[in-house]
Amino acid sequence: MKAIRVKKPGGLDQLMLSTQEPGKPGPGEVLVRVHASSLNYHDYLVAVGHLPVEDGRIPLSDGAGEVLEVGEGVTEFSAGDAVVSLFFQNRVDGNPRGFDHAFSSGDGVDGFACQLACVPATAVTKAPKNLNAQQAATLPCAGLTAWRALMVNGPVEPGQTVLVQGTGGVSLFALQFAKAAGARVIATSSSEEKLERLRALGVDAVINYREHPEWSRKVKALNDGRGVDHVVEVGGAGTLEQSIHACEDGGHIAMIGVLAGFTGQVPTHAIMAKQLRVQGVIVGNRVQQQAMIRAIETHNIQPVLDKTFPLEALAEAFRYQESGRHFGKILVDAG
Repeated sequence: MKAIRVKKPGGLDQLMLSTQEPGKPGPGEVLVRVHASSLNYHDYLVAVGHLPVEDGRIPLSDGAGEVLEVGEGVTEFSAGDAVVSLFFQNRVDGNPRGFDHAFSSGDGVDGFACQLACVPATAVTKAPKNLNAQQAATLPCAGLTAWRALMVNGPVEPGQTVLVQGTGGVSLFALQFAKAAGARVIATSSSEEKLERLRALGVDAVINYREHPEWSRKVKALNDGRGVDHVVEVGGAGTLEQSIHACEDGGHIAMIGVLAGFTGQVPTHAIMAKQLRVQGVIVGNRVQQQAMIRAIETHNIQPVLDKTFPLEALAEAFRYQESGRHFGKILVDAG
């Protein structure tokens, strides 16, 4: 089989193509033929060496394909089943306990930048029946993060208003889940072209944050003078202050990303005065992924896809991700 491996000290020029014979699934394991993967910011940090991993690690947390063989004791899956990976291979249910680096796909354990993966049966779930492998490969990190942020931790209710930032994978999934739940959605971006594409996806109102640096005021102007009920916060310290001001009293901020900075001033008085709930989110568990998949099937939600790269061009795919030109998920075809 073909696989891409990260060679120390990391860097896109250190992503090496290798070949090896696949292992046989042991007790409790499944052998998966990987058809597609997708890129996330976490994968990029691994690839460039900002998140150090074991030499020779296979990156990419997201993968989708079909089961080729099951090991002894596996009853949930059969050969031919379409499956999708789980970001945290050991997180079946219950509340998270920090960042389980040791069991995160493409980080503490091998991921899915490969053609064959032998993994615990609990490290995959059935894929949505309404999606192909490329579409399903977008779900384990970005999709589940958005699902947990809004539908588990929120939870979003019909008639509420949700603010999403930018056009990354988490934000676009959050948009789709919020609309399926009957919520109103406001989105921010600095690109007029991307704002138009957001409108086409059903966003109710858009804000160019370069034209409106204090965009929390614009949020209220677009929402009948009220703040929003939920914010999917992907910027971090650089945008958190505006997110706090954009919230209605009793609102909820899902802290997901740090794209605009790791540290900064936080108006704690506003959090207290508005009685806001600010909650960190690092993906989710297997039970939550299965619930998300049922919702995707019920509402026929279609992930937003951008470009597809062959497995051998993974470094090129990451460089495209670096450019920020993409809208939706960048895919990798395992071949």
